Amino acid sequence: QVQLVQSGGGLVQAGGSLRLSCAATVRTFSDYAVGWFRQAPGKEREFVAAISWGGGTTYYEDSVKGRFTISRDNINNMAYLQMHSLKFEDTAVYFCATSRYYSGSHDSNDYADWGQGTQVTVSS
Repeated sequence: QVQLVQSGGGLVQAGGSLRLSCAATVRTFSDYAVGWFRQAPGKEREFVAAISWGGGTTYYEDSVKGRFTISRDNINNMAYLQMHSLKFEDTAVYFCATSRYYSGSHDSNDYADWGQGTQVTVSS
């Protein structure tokens, strides 16, 4: 089991940037792939980005490609989502999650452990 604690997020104007952090408490963080998801009010949780166990492969939802960057630090058990050129439609609660067996999955059911979520609000 992985305990995930998120930080970052907040209110930003359209075009601005934010970085989300996800701190993992686990013996070997590199045993787990990481994903970021988001959920806007009244909508289902959707995939945003993912990164493989070692960090060598990344995956992005089409609407965030070129604007968001996922990364990880397996020494310090951290994962990050750097967000640039934020748009109003990026407003949502963002979640980090880990998967022991699936790298890059867009299916939230493939992720066993989740962070508490952090609000990102982009003002237009």
